[in-house]
Amino acid sequence: MIELHGISKTYTRPTGGTVQALTDVSLQIKRGEFVAIVGSSGSGKSTLMNILGLLDLPTQGRFLLGGQDVATLPMNEQARQRNQKIGFVFQTFHLLPRTTALENVELPLLYSDRASIKGLGKRALEAVSLADRVYHRPSELSGGQQQRVAIARALVNEPELLLADEPTGNLDRGSALEVMSIFQALNRAGRTIVVVTHDQEIANHCHRIARIECGRIVADERVADPKSALQEAI
Repeated sequence: MIELHGISKTYTRPTGGTVQALTDVSLQIKRGEFVAIVGSSGSGKSTLMNILGLLDLPTQGRFLLGGQDVATLPMNEQARQRNQKIGFVFQTFHLLPRTTALENVELPLLYSDRASIKGLGKRALEAVSLADRVYHRPSELSGGQQQRVAIARALVNEPELLLADEPTGNLDRGSALEVMSIFQALNRAGRTIVVVTHDQEIANHCHRIARIECGRIVADERVADPKSALQEAI
């Protein structure tokens, strides 16, 4: 599903000079995989996530999504691919405070060209066990519940790929396990999921771990026995 070939990313500083964020990154992720990209702050993991999500373009290399070289597409087509094929979950929930959970979840549908969107928001909230919080505002929800609303928002367009950037970074352990349990259930249902994290314990719930240091992939290993977040939570 994802093919990165020799991806490099260089940023130019406002004061001059350059920063090499990624160097010759090659990575393949098959449809239905559950992958963690693990690295410390400044390792390049967020830059890699931005490229995977079509939020940034590589300076060098090729990025194929579903066999298509998306880096060569016009910006409007990249935006369409982003809306239709990719769902995003971030460390900060980015929920609109004055709107309900359902209204927050339905926001991406405003830009959708689907023939029918009726019921998709409620279905996404049901998928994250929040059917009883449809009309609650973010201030009426716990941190873990807010992140679950954010996951539902990422799912509402039924994307092929779910990208999560430090999705448990603002959560206590119990809420973090709830979120990882949802990811595991979504993956079992066939969703391709990539989680960027600095937390090895979170990464151990995934089926594969790619480790990034100084902008390079230095290890890529399968997890022999991924932890069950649901069992840990119990």
